[in-house]
Amino acid sequence: MAQTAGTGSTRGRRERLRAETTAEIKRVALELMASGGPDAITLRAIAREMGMTANAIYGYFATRDELVTTLIRDVYTSLADAVDAAWATAPATDPAGRIQAWAHALRDWALANPEGFRLVYGDPVPGYLAPEGGAAPEAARRVCTGLTALAAAAWPYAEPLYADGDFQWSDFDPALLDKVRPEFPDLPPAAVALAMRLWGRLHGLITLEVYGHLRTQTLSPDKLYREELADLVRLLGVPAGPGA
Repeated sequence: MAQTAGTGSTRGRRERLRAETTAEIKRVALELMASGGPDAITLRAIAREMGMTANAIYGYFATRDELVTTLIRDVYTSLADAVDAAWATAPATDPAGRIQAWAHALRDWALANPEGFRLVYGDPVPGYLAPEGGAAPEAARRVCTGLTALAAAAWPYAEPLYADGDFQWSDFDPALLDKVRPEFPDLPPAAVALAMRLWGRLHGLITLEVYGHLRTQTLSPDKLYREELADLVRLLGVPAGPGA
C-alpha cells in the first residue's frame, strides 16, 4: 500500500510540475510577443528565456504552431467566458444594460489581457497555420454570437433606422453565417451588418487603447469609451433600462 501511495504521490508531483511549466511556457510566449511582435514567438526563444534546452521544451509543445493554437484557444475561451458572464448580468427586458455590460466586459478583458488581445486581434503570427476549423472554433462562435446578440437585442428598436440597408446574405462570409444564423434565424442581413458595425466601433477604441495610441491623447479613456457606448445606444434607439 505504501509503495502504491508513493507512486501516486510521485505521479501527482510530476503532473503538477508539468502543468506549472506549461503555464510558464504560455506566459513567456505572450511576453515575447508583447515585446518583440508576433514573430518573436519561437520555441527556442522561450526555452532560452526559461533556462531550458530546446529539446526539453519540445516535450511540452511539439511545434511552434501547436503552442500558438493553444494560446489562441486559451485566450479566446477567456474572452468568451468574460463577455458571456457580463451579458447574463442584465435581464432581457433591459437591452441597453445588456449591450453596455457586454461592451464593458470586452474592454475590461482587453485591458487585463493586452498580450492576448494582440494575439487574436492584432498582427497575425507569421507562418502560423491554424488547424482545420480554426484554433478556437467554439470560443470564436460564442464571441461572434454574443456580438450578434447585441444587434438582436437592439433590433426591435433599430429596425426602422437600419432595415433599409442594402445587404444580402451573399455579402457575408459563409463561415460567419454558419455561426449566427442558427442562433438568430429571424434576423435579416441588415441586422448582421449592424452587428459588424457595432463591433467596429467597440473594437476601434479598445485597439487604440491597448496599443497605447490614446495614452498621449486623453487622460480618461474610460470616460471616452462610456460616452461612445451611450452614443451608440442612443443611435440604436434603445430605451434606457429599468435601473437607468
